[in-house]
Amino acid sequence: MRLIDGADAIRGDLPSTATVRVEVPVEAGESLDTGVHRLSSLLAVREHQLAALREATSPVITIGGGCAVALGSVEYAAADGDVCVLWIDAHTDLNDAVSSPSGSFDGMVLRSLLGEGIPELASTAPLDPSQVVILGARSMDDAEQVVIEERSIRMLSVDDWTPESVIEAVSASGASKVFIHIDLDVLDPADIAGTSWAEPFGLPAAHLVDLIGAVRGSFELAGATICGFAPSSPERAVDDLPTILRIIGALAR
Repeated sequence: MRLIDGADAIRGDLPSTATVRVEVPVEAGESLDTGVHRLSSLLAVREHQLAALREATSPVITIGGGCAVALGSVEYAAADGDVCVLWIDAHTDLNDAVSSPSGSFDGMVLRSLLGEGIPELASTAPLDPSQVVILGARSMDDAEQVVIEERSIRMLSVDDWTPESVIEAVSASGASKVFIHIDLDVLDPADIAGTSWAEPFGLPAAHLVDLIGAVRGSFELAGATICGFAPSSPERAVDDLPTILRIIGALAR
C-alpha cells in the first residue's frame, strides 16, 4: 500500500496529459507453485503494462511500485537488441525463485531480464549480460554475487563511479541506446526517506541527476523506470517529491 501511495503522489505532480495510468490487480495473487509470490498478479500487470507501452509514440518513463515494473518496460524497450540497461539500484535483483530468501519478485527482476528464472517471467527479449551495467549496489546475496562473476556483469560502486566511467561502461556494451532503471533506494537515506529497503552510504541525489544528464548527452534514451517510493504516509510523501521530480526532469529533458 505504501508503494501505491508513493506512485499516486508522484502522479499528482505530473501533467495529466503526459501520463497514462496502468491499472493493476487489487488482489494479492497466487504463486502457482513457482516460489514467486503473487505470480498471477505480476503476469496481469506485465500484460497491462505492455499494452500501454505499445500505444506510446516516444520513450516512456514508467513510475510506480517495486522493481517488478521494470520487466515489461525493459522487455519492450530492448526488443530490437540495441539497448544497454543501466541498473541504478542499492540491490542487484539477481536472485531466482530458488536462491531468493523472500520469494519477492522485486529481488529477481534483473535475473528474469537475462532470460533466466521461472519461465513464466523470463524476458521475451532477454538481455545479454554485456548489455547490463549495475550502479550503486551495496547489498547483495551470495547467490547474486555468483551470477555477477559468472556472467561478467559490469558493476560500478557508489564510491568509484564518475560520469566518464559510466559512459565508458555503457559504451562497452556496443549499444547506441540506454534504458535507465532507478530504484530510489540507491539514494543516500539523507536525501530520501520514503523507501522500503534503505541502505546506508548511497548516491547523493545531486550526483544522480548529474549522472542522468551525462548519460542522456551521450546516448539515446530507450526508456526508464523509477520505482521504490514508499512514503510512511501520503502526507510525508511531500518531503521527498522535490528530489523525485528533479530526477524525472533529468530523464525527460
